[in-house]
Amino acid sequence: MDHFQLRDGRLHAEDVPLARIAEEVGTPVYVYSCATLQRHARIFREALSGVDNPHIAFAVKANPNLAVLRVLANEGYGADVVSGGELIRALAAGMEPKDIVFSGVGKTHAELLQALEAGIGQFNVESEEEGRELAAIAVSRGVRAACALRVNPDVDARTHEKISTGKRENKFGVSLDQAGAIYARLVSEDGLDMRGIAVHIGSQLAELEPLEIAFDKVGALIIELRKSGCAVTHADLGGGLGVPYKSGEILPSPAEYGAMVERVTREWDVRLTFEPGRIIAGNAGVLLTRVIRVKRGIARPFVIVDAGMNDLARPALYGAWHDFEAVRPTGERMIAHVVGPICETGDTFAMDRECDELKTGDLAIFRTAGAYGATMASSYNSRGFVPEVLVSGNSYAVVADRIPASEIMAAERVPSWLE
Repeated sequence: MDHFQLRDGRLHAEDVPLARIAEEVGTPVYVYSCATLQRHARIFREALSGVDNPHIAFAVKANPNLAVLRVLANEGYGADVVSGGELIRALAAGMEPKDIVFSGVGKTHAELLQALEAGIGQFNVESEEEGRELAAIAVSRGVRAACALRVNPDVDARTHEKISTGKRENKFGVSLDQAGAIYARLVSEDGLDMRGIAVHIGSQLAELEPLEIAFDKVGALIIELRKSGCAVTHADLGGGLGVPYKSGEILPSPAEYGAMVERVTREWDVRLTFEPGRIIAGNAGVLLTRVIRVKRGIARPFVIVDAGMNDLARPALYGAWHDFEAVRPTGERMIAHVVGPICETGDTFAMDRECDELKTGDLAIFRTAGAYGATMASSYNSRGFVPEVLVSGNSYAVVADRIPASEIMAAERVPSWLE
């Protein structure tokens, strides 16, 4: 459930008419619902009620907006970060250093040092080489780094190939057959406190079976490590649980996921970490846009909106579906191609889509845009960055300003020898 609903024939974000935001802030604009973020955060936590003392670290890459992170920090969430920039954001949003997990295959020397100095709770080490580098930095600083070794279980997540991370050919983690030996070698490093295993097989998973297969492999590895004399006190099960992008779509619920986790990990005797992202933020946001014009096509009309692939990249990157709805539906329907203004054929949100009938100037939304929306935006075609708005009850605030193309250009320089 989300809090973007029709009232008196007009779409609202909680108690705020979306038309009001469009009028006062302009379009395109991302709109987030505080109540939806809170609801999803609580439902996910409740789903893990059968797990002893779970640590929940929101995947900052899904939505790094400071206000969104503050909402989740207030819900007791930590952060899963994959860059120094995300670490800075998580700390600025009020998340405790001890509740931050640093993942990612390409942590730089500077980022490892930054995270050590911040005193984060755990590094998810992606390779033996990374572990040794982190150990050397930690020794030089007179500290020890708490670490989990990320394993690649060679499990097909049955999701889009570009967001699958747990197959043998993917770049993430170490292969399962080498993990035991690598873990044992890293245990001997003075600067490391090797305490667990991490796994994450992909994003937008529509089935629980791949996750269960991966978790079973992790459980077997934990047994193997303990038999060899290695201590294992933590396990990070990643995230990846999918959300319904298409109306009527049914995916595994957090409760079903939690029940599976409780059953599979019952005998592990570890503290579990979870890294939800999309499942928390996805349905908590929409991209509000205005129709520039409706252009006659050969077979279908083109509904051209002012949002482009630079604002919402998922359809162009993955062929992803986002429900598209009028802010003031009339009850009339049409079949159209929904496209943006970018000079690329790939700037297409939907082809042959049945949707509300729209005309020039009408407002519409792309639903389920609260995750991997604004964070993946670019300034392609010299377009600016759209603003972000957070709604709470009958109030809203602009939580990220619109950045016009002129401000982006102001950061550029023409060298004197070209004058």
